[in-house]
Amino acid sequence: MEPSISIKNLALSFGALEVLKDLNLEVAQGEFLVLLGSSGCGKSTLLNCIAGLLDVTDGQIFIGGRNVTWQEPSKRGIGMVFQSYALYPQMTVAGNLSFGLKNARLPKAEIEERVNRAAKILQIEPLLKRKPAALSGGQRQRAAIGRALVRDANVFLFDEPLSNLDAKLRADLRVEIKQLHQKLSNTMIYVTHDQIEAMTLADRIAIMRGGLILQLGSPNEIYNKPVNKYVAEFIGSPSMNFFDGQIDDSSSKFSTGAQVFPLEGYGFKEGTSPKGPAWLGIRPEHMVNGAEAEAAPIRMQGKVELVEPLGSDTLARVSAEGHSLWVRLDGQVSISDGDAITIGFDPARANIFDKTTENRL
Repeated sequence: MEPSISIKNLALSFGALEVLKDLNLEVAQGEFLVLLGSSGCGKSTLLNCIAGLLDVTDGQIFIGGRNVTWQEPSKRGIGMVFQSYALYPQMTVAGNLSFGLKNARLPKAEIEERVNRAAKILQIEPLLKRKPAALSGGQRQRAAIGRALVRDANVFLFDEPLSNLDAKLRADLRVEIKQLHQKLSNTMIYVTHDQIEAMTLADRIAIMRGGLILQLGSPNEIYNKPVNKYVAEFIGSPSMNFFDGQIDDSSSKFSTGAQVFPLEGYGFKEGTSPKGPAWLGIRPEHMVNGAEAEAAPIRMQGKVELVEPLGSDTLARVSAEGHSLWVRLDGQVSISDGDAITIGFDPARANIFDKTTENRL
C-alpha cells in the first residue's frame, strides 16, 4: 500500500545551522505517529516542513503519493492543530470552524453539515454559539481540533496541542484524541516532549535528537529495547538506572567496581561477542525487593535514601554498594528513609550499551 506520508532525504538549514539532516520517514495510511524529543531536537520543525510552513533546503515530501515539497499548505490536504489555540476571538466557535470553508467557497449546506459533524464527534455542540473568551482551555483546544476536522483532510498534524493544559485536562483530552483516531482512522502525526502522551497515543514513536531520528518503533519496542543509551534514558520516569563497568572476554559477566553480575539470560545481538567497557541499565520497575530479591540472579544490599509515595506505587531511591538506584515498589509497601533493603534484578531484563558508541549490545 502507498504510504500516507513519505519523506526522502529531507534537510533544513538556517544559515550554518543544520536543523534537519538527511531525514527519511514513511508513515502508513491511518497510522498514529508521534515525534518525541527534547526541546530543539527538530520535531516541530519537521512537522512544519510537512505542513508547508517552512521551505526545505533539500529532499522531498510526498502526501498521498503526490510530491508536495513546494506546494502551498492549503493544497496539501492536511489539517493542523497548534499549541496555541489560534482561534479568532471575535467569532463564535461555529464561525471559527466554518471560516476556512467559507473562504474555499463551499456550499452553505455542506459547510453546515461539516461543522455539525465535527461538533458532534468532539462533543462541542452546546458551545457552537460561544466565543473563545467564554470557553475553558480544554473547550478551546477541542474547537481548534474541530477547525482541522472540518477540512475533511486525510492527514492531521498536531503540534504539542495539550501542553498549555493542566494535568487532568491533558489526560482527558489525550483519551479523546485517541478515540478520535479510532473513529476516523486518518493518518495523524503528533509532536510532543511528553513521553506519557507518546507511549499512550502512538502506533509508532520516532525519537528525535539533533535533527535525526534515533529510533522508530512501537512504544513497547522503544521501551524494552532502546537502540542506544540516550533513548533508554529519555524514555521512562524515573530514568533507567545505569552501572558503569566492563564485560569480560567471554561476554558472560559484567563487572562494576568490586561487583560481578552474571549475564546468563541476557540476549546480545546475534553474531556479536561484546567485551570491554559498557553500561548496564535496568529500569526501576524491573528491580525487586525482599523475598523476590533474595531469589534474583543479581542481589545488592542497600539503604533507603528517599521515599516518594505515589498511591498506585512507591518510588524509593536506594544507596546500594556505591550506586544510587531508583526502585519502583508496591504502592502500599511500608518503607521509610534509612531502612535497610535487599534489592535485585534479572539480567534478562537489563539493557547493555557500548561505552564508546552508546549503542545497544
